[in-house]
Amino acid sequence: MAKSEERIDKWLWAMRIFKTRTVATDSCKKGRVSIGPSADSSVTVKPSRLIKVDDIVHVRKPPVTYSFRVKALTENRLGARLVPEYMENITPQAQYDLLDVVKISGFIDRRKGLGRPTKREGRDLARFAEEVNDGWDFDDSDYDSDGPYNFDFDEDDFN
Repeated sequence: MAKSEERIDKWLWAMRIFKTRTVATDSCKKGRVSIGPSADSSVTVKPSRLIKVDDIVHVRKPPVTYSFRVKALTENRLGARLVPEYMENITPQAQYDLLDVVKISGFIDRRKGLGRPTKREGRDLARFAEEVNDGWDFDDSDYDSDGPYNFDFDEDDFN
């Protein structure tokens, strides 16, 4: 017999929206899960809130707010292939476009303390530095430690 109601944290975990039920519960407690017709007019829910078929669940995983329509209920975790039988992803395309923009701008807007650059980002930085450098040699050999710069030029410096 199919259930008519299920806890939202258990359903989010069973639908593979969250990796563990504890993470699903914490997201509900932090106000990142809501139920309602639209993300703007929805109500944040506690983990023990019961959901029904045809409810629309909104899950905020910054910067995107995902929306799902409940098609069926289960308390057991499902295989990834069975998930579309139990829920429908109705997230607007604008949310996915926002996710693409964030991925693209990740290199430009790197926050302090985010970690060292990846190999690809390191290559991009080296390429950028090479373009900016334009043949200038900024080593310490032109600097005299006793005072200002040493301007002793050889003929080789101009050829």
